[in-house]
Amino acid sequence: MDYGNPRMDPAGAPTFIGRMKKGLAGGIPVYHWEGTLPSPGAVPDIADPFAQSLWVRMLYSCLVDADFLDTEAFMTGGTADRGGYDPLPVLLERLQAYIGKWFPPQGELNRLRCEILTQCLHAASQTRGTYSLTVPTGGGKTVSSLAFALKHAVENGMDRVIYVIPYTSIIEQNAAVFRSILGEKNVVEHHSGICLDKDGETDAHNLQQRLAAENWDAPVIVTTAVQFFESLYSNRPSQCRKLHSIANSVIIFDEAQMLPGCHLTPCTGVIANLTAHFRATAVLCTATQPVLTDLLQSFCKELEVKELCPQVAEYFLKFARVTFRDGDHLSDEALAEELCRKEQVLCIVNTRKTAQKIYQLLPEEGSFHLSTLMYPAHRQAVLKTIRDRLKNGLPCRVVSTSLIEAGVDVDFPTVYREICGLDSILQAAGRCNREGRRTAAESPVCIFTLQDAPVPPMLHLNVSTTQRVLQAFADPADPQAIEQYFTFYRDLKGDAQLDAKGILPGIDRGMDHKIMPFATVAEKFRLIESPAETVYVPLGRGAELLADLQQGRADRSVFRALGQYGVTVYPDHLRLLQQAGAVQQWQDTVWYLTDLRYYEPETGLSLQIETGEAWFV
Repeated sequence: MDYGNPRMDPAGAPTFIGRMKKGLAGGIPVYHWEGTLPSPGAVPDIADPFAQSLWVRMLYSCLVDADFLDTEAFMTGGTADRGGYDPLPVLLERLQAYIGKWFPPQGELNRLRCEILTQCLHAASQTRGTYSLTVPTGGGKTVSSLAFALKHAVENGMDRVIYVIPYTSIIEQNAAVFRSILGEKNVVEHHSGICLDKDGETDAHNLQQRLAAENWDAPVIVTTAVQFFESLYSNRPSQCRKLHSIANSVIIFDEAQMLPGCHLTPCTGVIANLTAHFRATAVLCTATQPVLTDLLQSFCKELEVKELCPQVAEYFLKFARVTFRDGDHLSDEALAEELCRKEQVLCIVNTRKTAQKIYQLLPEEGSFHLSTLMYPAHRQAVLKTIRDRLKNGLPCRVVSTSLIEAGVDVDFPTVYREICGLDSILQAAGRCNREGRRTAAESPVCIFTLQDAPVPPMLHLNVSTTQRVLQAFADPADPQAIEQYFTFYRDLKGDAQLDAKGILPGIDRGMDHKIMPFATVAEKFRLIESPAETVYVPLGRGAELLADLQQGRADRSVFRALGQYGVTVYPDHLRLLQQAGAVQQWQDTVWYLTDLRYYEPETGLSLQIETGEAWFV
């Protein structure tokens, strides 16, 4: 709860002060305890309110988790059903056996990937601290970062490895890789796509995974940035009980440039304090390294960010596989005409509406659409077809939103990217000539603008910053250009907007007249502000899974599988689907599509919904 205000809070107020005043007034029975407590040892001398607040949450986590584990033990009539994982040294041996197959490397790209991997393994012997891993797209950073993390954890006597990833699509992909290397039981996913409902749960492995997601006691945790940072600012017992498990861990922040701009200062504050006070190691891992050192040092002056692969510029030059070109200012028709002249081409645009419009202008044969309006299983089926056609040299023109940039392994000879943030442009470039089979001159990445598609408000700052960088640098992939992009971005955004909700001043000086405002901060710190709902689509196995749900045959495995048939929609979109009579709700918890005319086989859930009142566009 909030600590409160000693002067203003009355007895009984929902704050610590209110509770204490009520107790002192005789409203709470006096508790007598005759036990003794062990000596606490050295108590850290911390004057900074932000650091104090994190210490309180960590101590609260210890207390809450101990209480939960005691309850588990009592309910099972013995000890809590925990552990059973392989120790980190064993996992490191498995990883070493896996990467041993990479040597000797075949081809120049594989040689460079092995060189980066070797440097990460060598650097793992260093002490705990804050590191960056700046590796060009296609440089093998997933396995290299895991190699550093496991060896670093073993050599420093640390407890686990935690991967913090922005997208669930990357989580599922990376977690599958980790499981194949380290063993199924040793890797735990924890994100919104994993249902932790224990009703009807009988499978021992599922039980172990659910329990591990509650307090992160497994050796490898793969989670989202939303889950990680919101837990560290939460005040709820269920979210806070895992926080002490973050201490003495190696934390990999994958795609570190995706840390949310509006909460950038609070997020870097957590990273700095975890390494300074809680024996953690943090690794900022990305191809487009953000400028964060000054923010981290504002919390811990002596903090140093060490690069695991110091030859950053050299590697970016060696991994250069594309040529960036100015794609001009195009109409929808002109863009579609250019795409039609290519046998194999990927076009990435900024909105789902634009993706559908451009796709409709392409010939039916050999053209494909990808967006989050398609449920995941549908997207994966389309991606398999795309990969097969690329491999076999068949016509393959793809129009997609940015989702394809997030670690999706495809290799196109040409990529078109609507102007956006420089980091996204470089991610898009990673889908072009990915395996280096062509020369850079034969692999163009065209950066274009659309005449009839205004820049979405949320991208205005990114686009204006990119335009400044493109004017100053001939090569957008130059590490100096990337550094300038993030520097310009922060300058334009302003320091105040890096903590848009005033989290840090609130902790430092109080918030809403409350000192140490734990509950108020938890309410204000949200990485995803817009409420969203999932609409499940009864197509393919989705129909069978929804039937199981409605007939009471749902356990955790059903909910997890059903996630592959869900489409996330915003409130306006859901409202129009309701008005059209296209969706229903089961038990006030699960929305599902009842009118399949609103789900197109090529483009997914319709954005154009006729209700008699309006069109959602």
